[in-house]
Amino acid sequence: MSTSLPARWVRLLAGLALFGVSVGLLVRADLGLASWDVLHQGLAARTGLPMGVLVNGVALVVLLLWIPLRQRPGVGTVANVALVGLALDATLALLPPVGSLAGRVSLLLAGILLNGVATALYLGARLGPGPRDGLMTGLAARGLPIGRVRTLIEVVVLALGWLLGGTVGPGTLLFALAIGPLVQYLVPRLTAPAPVRPAPAGVTTPCPA
Repeated sequence: MSTSLPARWVRLLAGLALFGVSVGLLVRADLGLASWDVLHQGLAARTGLPMGVLVNGVALVVLLLWIPLRQRPGVGTVANVALVGLALDATLALLPPVGSLAGRVSLLLAGILLNGVATALYLGARLGPGPRDGLMTGLAARGLPIGRVRTLIEVVVLALGWLLGGTVGPGTLLFALAIGPLVQYLVPRLTAPAPVRPAPAGVTTPCPA
């Protein structure tokens, strides 16, 4: 795998675009929103604010939670906010609603799988996680298994969203339970290797005994 900066940018942008596509597939499946969107919808129902405003507001709150975890935003954090929504809107514009249950189930499964691949790609670019994934990686850096952390976050957010009045369906539960193990499996396989730094001048590598 290439460790060059342009290759990592390609990995980042591809991951973010695919993430937006995956959310579009889940919306068109119409079998339940992902956990964070259940929370956004519940907050919108309680406050009367537009859901898009609350998506940004929740992202800001989550970024504040990075402070005690000593997480730092990167260019990938900013790109996450800018690109995912565009990819989502494009997907919804190109993909019409699906009527058959079999088609909707297929979209649901494809959306969950693509979401896991997209998350692993943009995290693996090592250019900064999105606000919500930074919370996951910050907790994982404290020694907790990343799959367990992701599942716990998804379940807690889902419960809060449901209590606030967000819409929950079978796809919501499947996403919450499946995304953690899926990300845990894919992240090590899709992460770009750390760049190899040259040894300082005058330092030689010892030969193996």
